Amino acid sequence: MDSVFSAFDAAYWQERYATGRDGWDAHAITPPLQAYFDQLDVAQQPRILIPGAGRAYEAEYLHRLGFQHIFVADLAPEPLEALAARVPDFPAEHLLRADFFALSTAQPYDLIVEQTFFCALNPTLRPAYARQCAALLRPGGTLMGLLFDTDFGPTQEPPFGGTREEYRAYFAPYFEFRHFETATNSLKPRQGRELFICLKKNNFPRSEASTLAALFSSISLTCEAHALRHRLFLC
Repeated sequence: MDSVFSAFDAAYWQERYATGRDGWDAHAITPPLQAYFDQLDVAQQPRILIPGAGRAYEAEYLHRLGFQHIFVADLAPEPLEALAARVPDFPAEHLLRADFFALSTAQPYDLIVEQTFFCALNPTLRPAYARQCAALLRPGGTLMGLLFDTDFGPTQEPPFGGTREEYRAYFAPYFEFRHFETATNSLKPRQGRELFICLKKNNFPRSEASTLAALFSSISLTCEAHALRHRLFLC
């Protein structure tokens, strides 16, 4: 990888799991994602992707709710094996030991869930992450989850922080912003430092989408922020 950062490959992540350097692992689904998932309609059976899933407590929760088309992707074998051990009836063919950027776009997803994957990437890959999410989603599909809205200071390895202004520039060419506000129900150590995002893939050509994104970014989200304090509305 052409950067000042190490190659965060499968061996790197496997070593971090093996040595217990997995501080991102909450050992359960986090409250903002649980609140969102509880509002999904299981009857619709959406096709869901959780990239960089780690031990994938989100996939376990969705599976136990009755969702059948959940796919988890990770470079390292350990977290996928952990999910399989916790949930023996989780479909083995939905456990993807794969590079997110190499995933096929042939069968698009309805929903992509972001949970501590973006912050684990080499920051130079962030524009490519936004582009790949858009490529993997059907028109009108949703990218939702949490991003760290904080500065972790100088570091040469994950997690990497950032700001909402930085993130908005990555996603604006491809997505309509439905929610892009500080999460109100984060885990205590993360309170005030997480951005809850719910973005809809544009149905427009990129040039038109960029114009619309600029328009949406100028609109006040005060009412939506108020709503988030009470309930995480689906987008």
